[in-house]
Amino acid sequence: MATKSSRVNVTFGEATLNQLSHLARQEDMSVAGLVREFTLEALERREDFYLSKIAEKLDKEGMKTYSHKDAWK
Repeated sequence: MATKSSRVNVTFGEATLNQLSHLARQEDMSVAGLVREFTLEALERREDFYLSKIAEKLDKEGMKTYSHKDAWK
């Protein structure tokens, strides 16, 4: 039976696995679910970082600004 989600095999050292196991128990989650959640959060943060870098390059002092209402006319 094929699954819709792909699987990834990740290997952790004993100390890291112990931390993940402890956190997973506290959150009442599986270790795999916790790692998935952490990965999605990290990807979102990285995307936000790169988008803010692009915005900084486009943000020039003294440029004319538009209100939200005017921008969507």
